[in-house]
Amino acid sequence: MSRFGAERLLTDTTLDALRSVTDLRYPPLLEDFGTPEARAVLADAEILVTGWGCPPLDEEALAHAPRLRAIVHAAGTIRHHVTEACWERGIRVSSAAAANALPVAEYTLAMILLANKHVLEISAEYKRTRARRAWDEETPGLGNYGRTVGILGASLIGRRVLELLRPFELTPLLHDPYVSDDEARALGARPVGLEELFRESDVVSLHVPLLPATTGMVNRALLSSMRPGATLINTARGAVLDQDALAELAAAGRINAILDVTEPEVLSPDHPLWDCENVLISPHFAGSVGNEIHRLGRLAAEEAARYAAGEDFAHPVLRERLGVTA
Repeated sequence: MSRFGAERLLTDTTLDALRSVTDLRYPPLLEDFGTPEARAVLADAEILVTGWGCPPLDEEALAHAPRLRAIVHAAGTIRHHVTEACWERGIRVSSAAAANALPVAEYTLAMILLANKHVLEISAEYKRTRARRAWDEETPGLGNYGRTVGILGASLIGRRVLELLRPFELTPLLHDPYVSDDEARALGARPVGLEELFRESDVVSLHVPLLPATTGMVNRALLSSMRPGATLINTARGAVLDQDALAELAAAGRINAILDVTEPEVLSPDHPLWDCENVLISPHFAGSVGNEIHRLGRLAAEEAARYAAGEDFAHPVLRERLGVTA
């Protein structure tokens, strides 16, 4: 992993937990599998704990790791470093995506509740006027009671959001072509088509992986079909969304948006979304930040302990699921 990631992830507690179940070879930190130092470590490694910034484990790297049998990734997606060569070798893979899903779902829940209160636009107007107003009369659809929340994608995060929504008197809808109607209902949501999700929801929250099939899927037509004053929340990836269409609709006051991700990662300084008072842009920090990163290290240590005990991973990454997961 990168030094930046290691400094945040590898706490004394995590390192002690790893030492209790493995012969931990750390330091050195492996940032490049091609160095003599890295190859000396790889020669004996049976399990690798990886994190953000891990270089690809390609055929050349694996040639120097004859004993490698497992990869425990202390972060979300494994697409950047687990290559076909790893799967062909039969290497077992685990990911901390489930742990990283928790803060994203918490962020999403908070934003859903704030969105239905129309906090963005009312706060901006209140700051401008600094006067008492009849906000109920001026803001149709104000409040959370009975509001409809559309969840696009029953990913780990999407499922956690549905779970967190249960205590609230909201009506969740779900669209996911890989989830049956019965499973959707078991998750606490009414299954609907994609168009109905956008048309009927007061808030739509995106939880789909970035795949060829999902790139640009939230298009102008879907955004235009949203209810006036509805809010779009994106904590998935910026490229699943037509940002130009969103900017036009938001600037016109047609819909609101809460974006934790954009394409590119930082929008150009003159991008119109920056100037929309009804758009909140946060710097891709809905996922694990600060002390939340410690949860990822704990999960990685727990998975290493399972491997050492000859048990199955609790959070395996399956090759056959890569086509529909992040």
